[in-house]
Amino acid sequence: MRELINQPKWVKQAAYFLGSQALTLLGSSLVQYAMMWHITLDTESGFMMTLYIICGFVPMFIVSPFAGVWADRYDRKWLIMLSDGGIAFATFILAILYYMGYGSNTLILVMAVVRAIGGGVQSPAISAILPQIVPKEALTKVNGVNASLQAVIMFISPMLSAGLISLTTMPNIFMIDVVTAVFAIVVLHYFLKIPARTQGSSEAQMSYWEDFKLGLRYVVTHRFLKVFFAVFAVMFILMAPVSFLTPLQITRNYGEEVWRLSALEMIFSIGMLLGGALITRWGGFSNRMVTIAVSGVVISICTILMGVLTPFWPYISMMGIFGIMMPFFNTPSTVIIQENVEDAYLGRVFGVLSMISTSMMPLGMLVFGPLADIVKIEWMLIFTGSCLLLLSLYIFQNTTLRQAGEVSEESDTKLERGLNEDD
Repeated sequence: MRELINQPKWVKQAAYFLGSQALTLLGSSLVQYAMMWHITLDTESGFMMTLYIICGFVPMFIVSPFAGVWADRYDRKWLIMLSDGGIAFATFILAILYYMGYGSNTLILVMAVVRAIGGGVQSPAISAILPQIVPKEALTKVNGVNASLQAVIMFISPMLSAGLISLTTMPNIFMIDVVTAVFAIVVLHYFLKIPARTQGSSEAQMSYWEDFKLGLRYVVTHRFLKVFFAVFAVMFILMAPVSFLTPLQITRNYGEEVWRLSALEMIFSIGMLLGGALITRWGGFSNRMVTIAVSGVVISICTILMGVLTPFWPYISMMGIFGIMMPFFNTPSTVIIQENVEDAYLGRVFGVLSMISTSMMPLGMLVFGPLADIVKIEWMLIFTGSCLLLLSLYIFQNTTLRQAGEVSEESDTKLERGLNEDD
């Protein structure tokens, strides 16, 4: 504690923010796994699981663009606290209904929708608020620390949730999320001090729709952002099979033992934890786009090999390397936006990114999911991995992306200069 007190003010502020978000994320993860496993065990229905996934993705996709506008218009700290509080209140009501004997799978699906809406509101605000707290030169390390914390939570949440389900009741698990959310809100409110952002009078008078269209126009007229987001959208679609179909591949090829599926998830989480620690310590190449491209190449090779390798342990080790590479892919991607996009547009830009990340993989599954019953998953992994490899090599040679990835003393200059001349 004494070491934290002696640190610069921004370090303490970042510690308060990341610590509170890690705590509330842990509570949310415990509830998410508990709800998912409750529906799985209670219904044993693939349709119900698909419905649960839809309830968890679609609302976030719908609310993200509006949340991006809110993150640019209003106090981001209050947006985070209010969305956390809304989720906690809804979870509390759900727990009360369960205590009274009115619990049902329908209520869990409704809760999944509420949580997705809250997450959609939070996501752009959380990504956009870090540059208000952290100096630009420290963004990579802080985002790396955040990635490591998330990896730890991803690793322990399934085990803790499984243990809690066997030891206590669903409403008691719901209350854990309520308590962690309340604690996080208290920390944000009383300990996180962020200067108020100023807003131009012309922006303040805009309608939400005009504000939203201005944010979209900002993205599509940027030489960098429009290429960057297009590449990411395709990459997310191509990652759908390795993200969603590998458990089915394990079941078909290696057997239905639960420990094999648990091993897949655990080794991926361990890999992400190691990758987060590495990117925090090293920071990546001097050009952030090179870091993204190299991680993309390694991820694509792992995907191809998961379609080729037969023995279980070499196969699953590829997922561990995949996990190590994810922070090298995600962290520079977040930082490059935080560094180069004007603060007035950060919320809307991250809102668009959230739309892409929450929609492209499910869209990919609309194609690859039904194909898995016709075509071998191994063939799909080889095909999508090869496409990912070509896309990663494209990042290497694209001048616009490489220029945007350069880290220099002049990185304070926003990508406003990257707008088309006719804008």
